[in-house]
Amino acid sequence: MKAFFKKWGLLSAVFLVSMVIIVGCGTQKKTAQSETNEGKEVSQQETGKESGQSFPITLTDDAGREVTIEEKPETIVSIQASSTEIAFALGLGDKIVGVSDYDNYPPEALEKEKVGAQDINIERVLTLLPDIALVTDFHYKTHPDTLKQFEEAGIKVIVVGSAASFDDVYHNIEMIGSATGSETEANEIISDMKKRFSAIKEKAAAIKDKKKVWVEVAPAPDIFTTGTNTFMHEMLESIQATNAAEEHEGWVKLTEEEIVKLNPDVIITTYGYYVENPKEQVLARKGWAEVPALKNKQVFDVDNDTVTRPGPRLIEGVETLAELIYPEVFKQ
Repeated sequence: MKAFFKKWGLLSAVFLVSMVIIVGCGTQKKTAQSETNEGKEVSQQETGKESGQSFPITLTDDAGREVTIEEKPETIVSIQASSTEIAFALGLGDKIVGVSDYDNYPPEALEKEKVGAQDINIERVLTLLPDIALVTDFHYKTHPDTLKQFEEAGIKVIVVGSAASFDDVYHNIEMIGSATGSETEANEIISDMKKRFSAIKEKAAAIKDKKKVWVEVAPAPDIFTTGTNTFMHEMLESIQATNAAEEHEGWVKLTEEEIVKLNPDVIITTYGYYVENPKEQVLARKGWAEVPALKNKQVFDVDNDTVTRPGPRLIEGVETLAELIYPEVFKQ
């Protein structure tokens, strides 16, 4: 399901100190040259060149808009949990002044000012007046007047689009990294994710006896699962597991009768954060006794955010699924 969130931005400045150096002869000339070099180092740090990046920069956000950011942002509002996680992972925690009402990771995000979710608290964002606001494509489509207000106040609005694949996540990390002068950090995160993902796929290549996995993202009586074009589907494919709902696309609701007929070997639930003892509830279902997953007690609950939220922790979700579904391969 999709998290809905809002973001804001603001105006500000910080940067470049203009240096006036008097160049003379002899020692004075050497001193002047030394001061000039020191000035260049300061300038590089202030403009983000220490990350191999300088400002101003112009990027195209996920709404197809060209956005020019004059100086490295010093304050950020993020109105979506995934963008907030990405920003913290980039080392920008001290620059984040506002987050969505639903942001819960890392723990430091809980201490930040809340600025709304689907409905943005306009006044609060304008009071915080951040340099940039990371918003969603939902906000772009449904709150154009609000975003226009932010831009008129000098806040640079960056639309971060929905993500349904790891490539989409890499793109979002890269874009937020570029917008904040954190390209180096973004590349490091993406490189680490790709390396770990490749290692999982390499191990999984030896698996011949594929297991069928049923994923529940909402409990009974309204049981929802994830079909194709979802992170979970991509994760299951990467570890040589078969998604029991592969005939469906996106987030779909199936009846218990339909699920039992799929005869899954493993059942994964993702709602343990709001349903008590999800495994026990699944094991106790009437009419499910002959399902292999129940017969062999192969029912596991995983952290929802690591398998559905498009951020850096998705790689942790894949690793967890791999160990739960194929412990003989991945717990070595």
